[in-house]
Amino acid sequence: MVPGIDGVGRMRVGGLVYFVSGDDTWGSMADQAVVDVRRSIPLPEGIDATKVAAAMNPAMSSWVALRRRVPLKPGQSVLVLGATGNAGAMAIQVAKHLGAARVVGAGRNPERLAELPALGADEVVQLTDDANVAAERLGEAAAEVDIVLDYLWAKPAANAIMAILTARSDRSRAVDWIQIGAMAGPTIELPSVALRSANLRIQGNGQGAVSPEAYRAELPSLVDQIVAGTIGINVRSVPLSEVESTWTSPETPGIRTVFVP
Repeated sequence: MVPGIDGVGRMRVGGLVYFVSGDDTWGSMADQAVVDVRRSIPLPEGIDATKVAAAMNPAMSSWVALRRRVPLKPGQSVLVLGATGNAGAMAIQVAKHLGAARVVGAGRNPERLAELPALGADEVVQLTDDANVAAERLGEAAAEVDIVLDYLWAKPAANAIMAILTARSDRSRAVDWIQIGAMAGPTIELPSVALRSANLRIQGNGQGAVSPEAYRAELPSLVDQIVAGTIGINVRSVPLSEVESTWTSPETPGIRTVFVP
């Protein structure tokens, strides 16, 4: 198996593109890969291809969520659940860039949490093994958020939902919960009262929830922000010939690896 679902490559005719593989297609981590041009966008020559390759996939989740799934209105507040991962950290930057007045980042890694204010987080919450303490802190920090970008799901999400709704001053005011990732598990057990006693709207974001055409339409503007440095990421370039040893090596939190042919 050759893994990989996206990348930056040069087409046979010479043009540089960012591409996303089809739903049932793998193989972008190779010297050559099959690309559906309908899932690609041209890139200008001279850009930092490794930065684009590293940032597009994790940044795309929050960018499309806040522009297409639940368009963020300037002045609204956002909670990023799972903010210590690469995608979550970039979601904080995306939310701020799109006009969020306040962004709360929640995650487990204390070192990574300490870095989030520099990326735009107004407040951070550590998700500890003590669910009651974590719920209390989330209730204090995020009770009034308008949108939640959830990269965790499972028990952390269920606990966060109940903590936020319980502490919310006006439960009839909508809170949009956008399910993006499932790092904590694929399923959730949620009391039915969460849906009856509050204006909680849960929906997902991904290819299928948003059409391929809509995704493709959003990519050029995202590339512009990545190239401009508005949305930043730490990148480590590794020769493709070293993929086997790199694959089994521990990753450094906050750094995204890009294989270069």
